[in-house]
Amino acid sequence: MSTIRKFEDLKIWQTARSLCSKVFHLTETGPASKDYKFKEQIRASSGSVMDNIVEGFERSSQFEFVNFLSIAKGSSGETRSQLYRGIDQNYFPSETVDLIKEYADLASAISGFIKYLNQSEIRGQKFRDRSV
Repeated sequence: MSTIRKFEDLKIWQTARSLCSKVFHLTETGPASKDYKFKEQIRASSGSVMDNIVEGFERSSQFEFVNFLSIAKGSSGETRSQLYRGIDQNYFPSETVDLIKEYADLASAISGFIKYLNQSEIRGQKFRDRSV
């Protein structure tokens, strides 16, 4: 895997950004737009996925990156659960299951990236000049 120098190059972040945009569009109109608490909660969890990927990346530590990726994966699951709630409340059309699958695929990709980082010898910029 080539060295990623900025978070914008991370495929998982790009995917999380795209999915977050879909959630925002899904909640702009219709019944979900009027349930302000629900709308803000699902928007926050979808944004949390991409934001936690970035926060971990910017910490310059493999250990912290893995921790924040784990949080991002949890937020992905939270968003999936809220999408199901939206379907159950007739806020979203049944085709929203496609978005649920995209979030499940993202969670799987995050898991794979966590596994890669855990097996990597690279510990991050923060630890580069330290004796171990």
